[in-house]
This record gives sequence, structure tokens and C-alpha cells, in this order.
Amino acid sequence: MGYKVAVVGATGNVGREMLDILVERAFPADQVVALASRRSLGQEVSFGDRTLKVQALDQYDFSDTDLCLMSAGGETSKEWSPRIGAQGCVVIDNSSAFRYDSDVPLIVPEVNADAIVGFSKKNIIANPNCSTAQLVVALKPLHDAATIRRVVVATYQSVSGAGKDAMDELFNQTRAVFTAGEVKVQKFSKRIAFNVIPHIDVFMEDGSTKEEWKMVAETKKMLDPKIKLTATCVRVPVFIGHSEAVNVEFERPLSAEEATQILRSAPGILVDDKREPGGYITPHEAAGEDATYVSRIREDITVENGLSFWCVSDNLRKGAALNTVQIAEVLVNRRLIQPKQKAA
Repeated sequence: MGYKVAVVGATGNVGREMLDILVERAFPADQVVALASRRSLGQEVSFGDRTLKVQALDQYDFSDTDLCLMSAGGETSKEWSPRIGAQGCVVIDNSSAFRYDSDVPLIVPEVNADAIVGFSKKNIIANPNCSTAQLVVALKPLHDAATIRRVVVATYQSVSGAGKDAMDELFNQTRAVFTAGEVKVQKFSKRIAFNVIPHIDVFMEDGSTKEEWKMVAETKKMLDPKIKLTATCVRVPVFIGHSEAVNVEFERPLSAEEATQILRSAPGILVDDKREPGGYITPHEAAGEDATYVSRIREDITVENGLSFWCVSDNLRKGAALNTVQIAEVLVNRRLIQPKQKAA
């Protein structure tokens, strides 16, 4: 007997990716339900070789559903995730609504899968921010080997992280530039076509943005509260794929060769580092792939025990949908949940 899975936000970028990944990874679901707001009622979304008719979230009964993959934004999650969890359905939430709740596990399976056991307090598990997810996958094996003291990261984040409207804005602005049309700025604070914007999410009192704060708080929660981290998050005119320039200081010496070997054997990572023109990964190659790619591994001689590297991943997959499905797989593989229909 398989599981009954509901995908909330099924018409969005991440929701559609979740449906694709459930099929790709042959997740043991007997029934998959596509949910969204009432304005999407009756739309169709692809699920393998079938199509699913979208149902309205506020009219759906979760009492016989085992898993809810939630990708409908923070406000929707705050309202619905506790209600859904109270009906005995485990919510894996892609928003930031519950990431910093001490009773909600924040999980990247390659990093802290064992922390998932605390999910039953609220029946909610949080998925990290897209930029944090790929970062901690790369940091975890290095931290285990030499203990990270400090991380400095600059992100180059694609527009898909801001949703479909943001992707449309990049497309429309790019076309307008080439056709001498009007470049309309709607989704972003400044023009994104042929530009970069050092501003993601709202500004905070100390001058950081919320996106940068998320990377700090989430890394500490998942990896080690002692790690010092500073981030500068930048939106770039790329459709899919987040990139990060990462500088790490360790407690103990770690050579570039040692780091390369450690990363090559770590789960979820592919090292592509040939030290020649083209011998590295860009967002173009990472789009549609599951791995977190690491390139440009080198020692930083300006600090003691320093290392720099380049990290790239598909933000809609490992940064969101794939990680969500992998969390669901941990629940199933460790027998932490049973299908309600079987239990009945």
C-alpha cells in the first residue's frame, strides 16, 4: 500500500517541479493530489504521463492524506500547515514560515537527516532556503573533516527563486532591450536584464537583507551554531540555477587536494574542477540536475587554514523541490510514517 500525497502550490514553479520529481524518483505514492488557491481551480498540471486537475486548498480534507508537500508561500503555510498537521498529515514546507521554530526540524538529508525525528511535535518539517541548501551540502563534509570557524559567501541567485513572474520579467526586459522597447520594472527593485541587484528579500536594521539573515540562521541550525557566517545575496539575470563564491576558514589545516577528495566522496556533490578554460560548472549546466556542483577549489593563503570554492545547483530542485521529496523519502525509508489506508 502506497502513500497519499498532496502538493500545495502545484501550479507554481516549485510545485510543478515537485510533481516531476515524485515521478522521476518513483516515490511510493498510490495517489497524488494537486492543490492550489481557488483561482487555479480546474487547471491541469502534468504528473508523469497523466494530468491532474487542480483542487482548491480550502476545500480539501487532509484526514486521509499522509504527506503534504507545501510550496504556496509563507502566509499560506502559516495559516494551513498547523491545521494540516493537526489532521495527522505530515507537512514538508518550502517556505520560511517554520524554519526557525525550535519544534520544527529544518532538514537537508545529506547534512542532518537524524534531526527529522522531532517532526511529530507539530507534524511539520521545514525545507531550508534555496541558497542555504546547496551551501550546507558542500560545507558539511568539510566541517566534519576540519571544523569550520567562519564562512564568507557571495551568492549569484537566479530569477526563478523569485517565482514565475520574475522569470517573465527577465524575459520581457531582455526582449525589450533588443527591440528598443520599454523596459518595465515590476517584480524587482531595479532592472534585472543585463544587470545584477544586491538585494533579495527585505532589509533589516543592521543593513543585511532577510535572505542573508536566513543563510546565517539556517546554517547555524542545521550544521553548527558556532559557525560564523556572513553573506551577500545578489540577484543575477539567469533563469535557473544559484551560484555561490564561498570562502571558508577552518580550525585545522585542510589542503585543496584533501578538500577535493572529501567532496568527491560526499553525498549529493559532484566535483568538476579541471583548472582549465571551461573546467568548472555554471548554472547553465546545473539546470535540471540534482547534484550540488563544486568547482574552483583552492587554498586561500590570506588567512590561516583558508579555502575557497565555487558552488552551483538548480535552485528549483536541490534548493526546493528535490530536497522536499528527499525529506519525504527519509520519512518513508526510516518507517517514521505509515500509509493511513494501511493503518486503517
